Amino acid sequence: MLQTRAIAPHLTRHNEVGKPRRPVGDPVAPLKEYTRFIPIPYVPPNQYSVSLDILDPDAAQGARDEGRLVFHCVGDIGGINGTATEEALATAMEDQIKLASPQSLPRFHYVLGDVIYYNGQERLYKQEFYEPYQYYPALIFAIPGNHDGDTRVHWGDPRDTEPSLYGFFNNFCAPAPEHVTPYRMSMTQPYCYWTLHAPFVTIIGLYSNVEGSLDARGRSEQQAYLEQQLSTAPADAKVLIAVHHPPYSLDGAHGGTPEILIAIDRAIEASGRLPNAVLSGHVHNYQRFTRTLEGKQIPYIVAGAGGYANDARSMHKMQRKLLNVQLPFQTTLSDVVLNNFQQDEPGFLRITADPNSLLLEYFIVRFSDDSVELFDQVAV
Repeated sequence: MLQTRAIAPHLTRHNEVGKPRRPVGDPVAPLKEYTRFIPIPYVPPNQYSVSLDILDPDAAQGARDEGRLVFHCVGDIGGINGTATEEALATAMEDQIKLASPQSLPRFHYVLGDVIYYNGQERLYKQEFYEPYQYYPALIFAIPGNHDGDTRVHWGDPRDTEPSLYGFFNNFCAPAPEHVTPYRMSMTQPYCYWTLHAPFVTIIGLYSNVEGSLDARGRSEQQAYLEQQLSTAPADAKVLIAVHHPPYSLDGAHGGTPEILIAIDRAIEASGRLPNAVLSGHVHNYQRFTRTLEGKQIPYIVAGAGGYANDARSMHKMQRKLLNVQLPFQTTLSDVVLNNFQQDEPGFLRITADPNSLLLEYFIVRFSDDSVELFDQVAV
């Protein structure tokens, strides 16, 4: 016999059933009473950071010689529903490498989570990652997303036979590089959250688990890591924070993730260091916000249209009342403005860092004919 739950007198049905819609223009979803958290099944290493000089000495030296570092970045690439869109983006990035001058040559690709759908299974890496990127001629780094670490697709599903993050650790955090396919080797990142030190830029990569939190409630291991990495980041490097769940989003499905926003703000306060940009995926579209902190303007970018959304209807749409607003749009937060968005076409970031500036460019790759177009850019 099914048990039913009586609705308390002070609660309405809306409190009990369904998800309340955010007010129009509110870029942060309500804080959840309970956030599902899956413990990371591997013991953290002693080192959480690695230099590009170790992973790819030629790329690091090439960037220094040219006086700038260029790299690609996008999230949510796993093509479980078909890899045509993922392959089109990979080809567009490959072409940028082939046609680039030495000064504008992208040196690597950084994936903002959700490499594999739905649960990061080892057996799906060949289909969803290695084959679509078999011709990409540079190294590919990543942080995991919720689908890389989850162990069930829907509530009530039986758990996977693989532990959380099993495929991610085998393919991105291997003890030594090995040919898992004839055309790409496994990566040797130090951990699922880790810092990449490269010429002119430091990328602090976080793992926001399955529902958007750095640590289980009552714990603070990754929070301490973030604060320490911000505190010790080289003073002359641009600092990027990469995390799958976005702090801000004005899409109609997810919204921004409050626990990630709180975690980053705590780290900023503890370290006294502002990031130069915050990069996220999870939402399958593109959004660029500007947040003004301590007199500085910081881009918070959502770039989650990396291939999983394989047609226009699969893209996450913005709140409907925002479709005809004039940009830039003042959100409900006084320090946060929405500068631009793209909800109809997939795309990727190309990021350029030099001693004096940071340039973030977003290219779309049209569903209709795979043509590539510069859609948005911001200089910091």
